[in-house]
Amino acid sequence: MEIVSHSFQHNDKIPGRFALGIPGEEGPVPGPNQSPHLAWSGFPPETKQFAIICVDVDAPASAEDANQSDRTIPYDFPRADFFHWVLVGIPADRSELKEKQDADGLVPKGKDIGKVSYGIRGVNAYTHWFGNDPDMGGDYGGYDGPWPPFNDERIHHYHFTVYALDVKNLRLPNRFEGPDALKAMKDHILDQTTLIGSYSLNPNARE
Repeated sequence: MEIVSHSFQHNDKIPGRFALGIPGEEGPVPGPNQSPHLAWSGFPPETKQFAIICVDVDAPASAEDANQSDRTIPYDFPRADFFHWVLVGIPADRSELKEKQDADGLVPKGKDIGKVSYGIRGVNAYTHWFGNDPDMGGDYGGYDGPWPPFNDERIHHYHFTVYALDVKNLRLPNRFEGPDALKAMKDHILDQTTLIGSYSLNPNARE
């Protein structure tokens, strides 16, 4: 399989219009948060559905020191996956998602989860990040873009993976997250392809 995007190139920086957080005069502010264009080809003819998972593989394993102006998150600090996009059930006759198709702006308390015309939205990790915040807390469905800690010494890398699956129904619950989708897909992946982009809010961050 192959994947391409009009939004950014493989191993290139992700433009700010696809980010949830962008630089502001006095620190990060909400960004345009548009979902990027993705198109895929060369998938097996027996494909029954596609799934898209976007994960930040450089998220700090603990958020305790995140966004603290008096310290940084060290480059070698332990890391964990942060899921930014969980979309399954993409019809087998679809091989492209347009820019802004699954997100266009920050939606406080999150976008709806569940079935949309182009697939089934799962819950992304901002659901946990915003937690019990009375203004922001809720289930964040589908895509929400990068907003890494502004004090992180490491540039974050975002893996957009399209999976071709051999079943029409993954039998997921109504509310599911990235790890749930990956577990359900494990024995049904015919092929997959990944586009990687990078992003940081720290001008001194490094690869």
